Amino acid sequence: MSTIITGASGRLGRLIIQELLHHVQPDQIVACVRQMDSAAALEEQGIAVRFCDYDDPASLKKAFAGASRLLFISSPHPDDTVRLRQHAHVVEAAKKANVSHILYTGFAFPEHSDMSMTHLHLATEHAIRTTGIPYTFLRSGLYMDFIEALDLQAAMSTGNLRVHPGSWQFNAVTRTDLAAAIAGVLSGEGHSNKTYELVAPSVWTFNDLVSALSELTGTPISLCPTNEVQHWIFSFLRKIDTASTSGDLENLICRPVTALKESLQTYIGASRSN
Repeated sequence: MSTIITGASGRLGRLIIQELLHHVQPDQIVACVRQMDSAAALEEQGIAVRFCDYDDPASLKKAFAGASRLLFISSPHPDDTVRLRQHAHVVEAAKKANVSHILYTGFAFPEHSDMSMTHLHLATEHAIRTTGIPYTFLRSGLYMDFIEALDLQAAMSTGNLRVHPGSWQFNAVTRTDLAAAIAGVLSGEGHSNKTYELVAPSVWTFNDLVSALSELTGTPISLCPTNEVQHWIFSFLRKIDTASTSGDLENLICRPVTALKESLQTYIGASRSN
């Protein structure tokens, strides 16, 4: 019996496997991917790799054979109607393969949002519940990656971080912290039929962001709210819950989440190298 992970060649999937290898042997992991040539590095580590396409139900049933635990990483498809169909295929295949436990990566606090993406996650959770298979819902918070849309390079060169006006608060987390929590759940016990909100235990604001940027760069950076900033990210952020908090993530990783200042170092380095 194995832990089977879908979307294993994606950014989150790779990090989860990297963390999971601290807990279990490679031969206990099966990585399911759509592009087999993307998983050569996983095979080199002794991890079994199987073909798995959310649009191909037959491939899913074969991929899930022998699963004691199935980590179902949600589809990255941009069309939520397509994603819903794909997710239905995964849930049905899990039933046919007699999977013992389904773990699903949804989105944090979907009940607080009103958009197709969060409706999709709630619908998928409902479909999983109706199977009668023990489940764990791993509701991932907003990725810290969203700050890449804020043009930190411009902020560092001009001394002004331009953002759309608003009372913004963020419970964002790093993929690394999410991967550590999910790997811990996959390799642990006592998580059946539980829902975890994997967000930060406290929020930060754009004022906190410019303070951290100023400290890291040694250059004073000011916050500049302006209606001239019309990036799509702000419209998206208004539609989801970025302010609710939970201690679930810290409890699962048994340490504090990565601090804002530490998280920023990766993005500052990327901006400086561009």
